[in-house]
Amino acid sequence: MKNRLLFLFLIMLINVSCGAEDLAVERGSMVEEQIMARGVKDQRVLDAMRFVPRHFFVLPDDVHLAYADQPLYIGEGQTISQPYIVALMSELMDLKGGERVLEIGTGSGYQAAVLSRLCKEVYTVEIVEGLYQRSAALLRKLGYENIFVRLCDGYQGWEEKAPFDAIMVTAAVRRIPPKLVEQLREGGRLVIPLGDSAFSQNLTVATKKGKDLDIRKVIPVIFVPMTGKIRE
Repeated sequence: MKNRLLFLFLIMLINVSCGAEDLAVERGSMVEEQIMARGVKDQRVLDAMRFVPRHFFVLPDDVHLAYADQPLYIGEGQTISQPYIVALMSELMDLKGGERVLEIGTGSGYQAAVLSRLCKEVYTVEIVEGLYQRSAALLRKLGYENIFVRLCDGYQGWEEKAPFDAIMVTAAVRRIPPKLVEQLREGGRLVIPLGDSAFSQNLTVATKKGKDLDIRKVIPVIFVPMTGKIRE
């Protein structure tokens, strides 16, 4: 409760300094014009996108672009995805509220913050130490008690916390990492950008059915490649 109150207090302070009404209007416009207009319908996802302050998770010089329809550079060769992609991937996870979720690629921490409002627990891993330190500290200061951050190779997932009800990968891979499939519960969903290059990636939903995966391509996307190493 104390952390929750601290989180709300921090939002109040930052919103006052940045113009709370303007930010609320920008978030509302972002949801209506960028997300709903493109077909995202899950009300819980829309509410999460309206609530989570994206301007906390971008670089200081880009705060004025926080709610624009574009990805933004966050340092270390990485980006924060455009709001529509964050919302779409969140909707594709099909979360109801009680799930344990694994995210591969913490980045700025924004996607984890959105997911934290849709499920019970978020376990998120980041391989870039600078981003890990920054996002872990930010999420802790903002009071996200149900987000757990780890510095490690995303190809290996987080075996000690498996199985997961759903897994999201926020970087592109050529093929689905076997370790992630192992850590996904039966019937669970994996949302992942698949493709060899920036010009052949598809956002994909893979549902685990026994030893097989039911694969569904959704839309073409462009994500930075996943770093790390597959170890069979």
